[in-house]
Amino acid sequence: MQDAITNILNKYDLTGKYLDTPAMNELTRYFDTAINRIRVTRFINSEATKIIREAAARLYEEQPELLRPGGNSYTTRRYAACLRDIEYYLRYASYALIAGNINILNERVLDGLRDTYNSLNVPIAPTLRSIKLLEEVIQDELKQDNYVDKNIISEPFEHIIETLSEQDI
Repeated sequence: MQDAITNILNKYDLTGKYLDTPAMNELTRYFDTAINRIRVTRFINSEATKIIREAAARLYEEQPELLRPGGNSYTTRRYAACLRDIEYYLRYASYALIAGNINILNERVLDGLRDTYNSLNVPIAPTLRSIKLLEEVIQDELKQDNYVDKNIISEPFEHIIETLSEQDI
């Protein structure tokens, strides 16, 4: 797993170049957003259970058919698996937030997800909605915090959604 700094340095090291203006701008952005990323990550870490519970409640309120016989969250085992997956997305999004680098999502979550979902016949639409709901719950909870840049919150969740949406699952 690489943070934004390591990612930039490795890219320039591989090409044998000194850091140029775009690299320095990217590093400046990383440091300028550090406090915001720490605030959001601290909030996620301390309120993970509440965030997951709220996102799941909103999902099942919108799509109650998921909990009915034949629905993908029907039975306690499947319901627990859905909550577990929601927790994974939240945890890895928090890693990407603190690292300032969404590449961890590709490395640790998204690369093998297609095969897993295909093998388990998991529908993608409710999964994408649950990820969006995680983002919305965090945004709602932190809307009072004027110091938090909402784009920082959105970036990892939107990347997961965009990447999964492009896959033929």
